[in-house]
Amino acid sequence: MSTLEEHVDIAVPIDAAWDSLHHMEEYPRFMDGVRDARTETGGRAHLDVDAGGRSRSFEAEVSDHGDHRVMEWRTTGDPRLSGSFSLQPIDQGHTRVQARVEYDPGPVRDSFGGPKGFAQANAIERLVRGDLEHFKEYLERQR
Repeated sequence: MSTLEEHVDIAVPIDAAWDSLHHMEEYPRFMDGVRDARTETGGRAHLDVDAGGRSRSFEAEVSDHGDHRVMEWRTTGDPRLSGSFSLQPIDQGHTRVQARVEYDPGPVRDSFGGPKGFAQANAIERLVRGDLEHFKEYLERQR
């Protein structure tokens, strides 16, 4: 299992960032490859994704730890992915968003194709970093 952690500082209050994470229907606006995303009942989410030239649908279980500003998620099918978003206030108008993704490179490669080993890890890192930067731009544009 591989773990990736990235963060970005955003010029919005923590409540604004926290609320935006819960509007999954907005994910296609800032997450590369996400065509559709929606919240479903029972702490579940559905995402339609294009990655590596392949289209996939994912179901995920999502849980909140609002008192600590942590949203955890995990896919319910293959490939097995899990992760979290942790929000930390920097000051009244700025928030640090930490993304953590855990994945097994083999099944991810089998599901989406692409390079092996180190090159794949770099591609996933670029994707997560890019999505965080797009989230930052999206939120700061809303202000």
